[in-house]
Amino acid sequence: QVRLAESGGGSVQAGGSLRLSCEASGSPVKDYCMGWFRQTPGKERGERVGFIDSDGSAKYAENVKGRFTISQDNAKNALYLQMDSLRPEDTAMYYCAATDLPCTMDPGAFDDWGQGTQVTVSS
Repeated sequence: QVRLAESGGGSVQAGGSLRLSCEASGSPVKDYCMGWFRQTPGKERGERVGFIDSDGSAKYAENVKGRFTISQDNAKNALYLQMDSLRPEDTAMYYCAATDLPCTMDPGAFDDWGQGTQVTVSS
């Protein structure tokens, strides 16, 4: 089991940038597939943002591809989500999650979740 804690959320205008962090404890993130998901009001938590595999390869949802970048620092045991060219529709609570299964965009495969950090993008 890995414990996760997100930070870095906030309010930004459209076109701006934010960098979210996810600090892990209890287990090394390099042993997991680490994912980012988001939730908007009235919807479930599992909207896919992307994931990064243990070999450093990342995959993104189509609606964030080219704007968001996932990275991982094994020395700090942390995961990051760099968000550029933000849009109002990116407004959501953002969660990091971990699975010891093969990487997938399926949120149901992720066992460990952080508490989330809110991102608000104004037009």
